[in-house]
Amino acid sequence: MGYNKERYHTLKQIAYYILFGVWFVFSLLPMWFLHAVASLLSILLFHVIRYRRKVVHENIVSSFPNLSHRKQWMMERRFYTHFCDLLVESLKYFSMSKHTMRKRMRFKNVEQVEESLRKGRSVAVFLGHYGNWEWISSMPLWVNPDLCVCTQLYHPLENYVTDQLILYTRRRFGGVNIAVDQSLKYIIKKQREGKPVIVGFIADQAPFWDNIYYWSDFLNHETPWFTGAERIAQKLDMDVYYLDVRRVRRGHYTAEYKLITTEPKKQEQFWITEQYAKMLENTIQRGPAYWLWSHRRWKRTKEEWLQRTHGGIKPKN
Repeated sequence: MGYNKERYHTLKQIAYYILFGVWFVFSLLPMWFLHAVASLLSILLFHVIRYRRKVVHENIVSSFPNLSHRKQWMMERRFYTHFCDLLVESLKYFSMSKHTMRKRMRFKNVEQVEESLRKGRSVAVFLGHYGNWEWISSMPLWVNPDLCVCTQLYHPLENYVTDQLILYTRRRFGGVNIAVDQSLKYIIKKQREGKPVIVGFIADQAPFWDNIYYWSDFLNHETPWFTGAERIAQKLDMDVYYLDVRRVRRGHYTAEYKLITTEPKKQEQFWITEQYAKMLENTIQRGPAYWLWSHRRWKRTKEEWLQRTHGGIKPKN
């Protein structure tokens, strides 16, 4: 039995190194070529394979019901182009130099974040699946490493090879990957050591039923939100920022830190989550094609939630 486990682990390691080599070789291709591949791939996904076309269409139509059918269709098409750009840009990230990364992913208002860190305050950064969120892990290239530890939360994947490849790219520039269930313990440990932490929270997924505590109006939908990031920020008294991402042009992005609060414990329950939702909605409204429309963000409804948790009686938010 032990032999089989050891052999299985060895096979996984071999598969990892093989795929690592393949990814690395393809990542050396110039960006213009990879974007050309992305353009062709987007046509294939949109017109032939029709990858999640129904989900994307329903999400966009219900979020922007006042747009003409043509504009809705154009938004869908631009989303698929961006989605394929994201795939090849994530591949390029595998071997991209620090110099190139700093040119393609720029962070703004870092000075204010560093001011929080100099005061010994840890920082919670709220962001969404917008623009190129994988490149956000290049944040350590912009922050003084003597001031803090830059981290990002992640959900470990069942597939060992894919999990290890993603972890490799996300730690290339000095970021630390923390499993979600270890986040609170890790931040407390670093704070006790006198080392502030920057933690990135991507909180725009659809939560499971037992993790829903708060709903708000978002993109023309009653939307449930993860509130765990808010609870961590309040419990550990962290300065809270929103990261406003913009796509400048193909393969180039900016991410601006915008302060939400330096006094999280004084805020009413769910206030931080509500501010995050409003700011993310503004980002999406500004450039809607660059959000991840292919995920089923509104698969849970408030009516179902009320029936499951409150017997149909509306609770107080």
